[in-house]
Amino acid sequence: MQQVYNFAAGPAVLPQSVLKQVQAEFLSYHGSGMSITEISHRSSFFQELYHDAEQTLRQLMALPDNYRILFLQGGASLQFYMLPLNLAVKRRVAYVDTGHWSQKAVTEAQKLPGMQVDVVASSKDSGYTTIPSIPTLTKDYDYLHITTNNTIEGTAFNTLPATKSPLIADMSSNILAQNYPFEKFGLIYAGAQKNIGPAGLTVVIVRDDLLGQVAGLPTMLDYTLQAKKDSAYNTPPVFDIYTAGLVFHWLQDLGGIAGIEKINRAKAGILYDFLAQSKLFRSPVVPAARSLTNVPFVTGDPELDAKFIAAADAAGFKNLKGHRLVGGMRASLYNALPIDAVTTLVDFMEKFEKGAGK
Repeated sequence: MQQVYNFAAGPAVLPQSVLKQVQAEFLSYHGSGMSITEISHRSSFFQELYHDAEQTLRQLMALPDNYRILFLQGGASLQFYMLPLNLAVKRRVAYVDTGHWSQKAVTEAQKLPGMQVDVVASSKDSGYTTIPSIPTLTKDYDYLHITTNNTIEGTAFNTLPATKSPLIADMSSNILAQNYPFEKFGLIYAGAQKNIGPAGLTVVIVRDDLLGQVAGLPTMLDYTLQAKKDSAYNTPPVFDIYTAGLVFHWLQDLGGIAGIEKINRAKAGILYDFLAQSKLFRSPVVPAARSLTNVPFVTGDPELDAKFIAAADAAGFKNLKGHRLVGGMRASLYNALPIDAVTTLVDFMEKFEKGAGK
């Protein structure tokens, strides 16, 4: 059977050891005779796995006790609206525009009545190939929102902006992939399907003082109520939380976020080093802003890009086609992607480059 390497931007590759454990426990979770997909969210089985996942994630991120971890549904896209709904008391919020998903977040925030949404910095003029300089905020904002890693454009915040307003982050594509001083954030949200688990789960981490600021919110969109109910006001995504907990333990065994970041830097370095010396392929992103997890690259010729994507797919390198907005190629190097996937890809790219003129 051909070896397959999945470079998809999401849903993404999961650790093989986690998938094998899921497979082994799928028909009878902990010897219960019931599948993990069949157990009640009110059962002791679920309560145990829920609190274990919560505590393991808290340990991984070294979160202080004044942060609540929520396991919600709706994807990061729901958070684009849920966030200002809960936190925008003064109806004045600031956003940094670094690409497609930050634009989506701005658009949703603008839908709230009476909301002033200021884009205080943007990398649009550079074609989103860098991270913009963020000015000192002179207005009193409810929060400053950033997208720490831009999945489509391949840029990332490697240092955090200084701000007196609460710092909010969409961390969907690099949560747990590199270390940040997480205590500097007021709220973090992330879709699970890149570094945590299957699609369908959204992790929200919120500081206590940001809860309870707005009354009368729709029940399912109220962070405060969700926190009081341990994310189980309605039936939570049981299977996804179970899988996420296994991934969190897998990360612990690798040395936590510091350990996986070291591996991720090695993976990204192999590909970026090749791109730097290649005469055919290049990275369009400014070096200081390059992502560890999403690496776009191009040849400069759309027809040659298409030829490479087809050849790579046939050789077992799946999902390398770049997003339709930017074209070219993109290798997503999420936590569970093994380092040999990158070394083997680079070998293939070297061979393709040598034969590109034939």
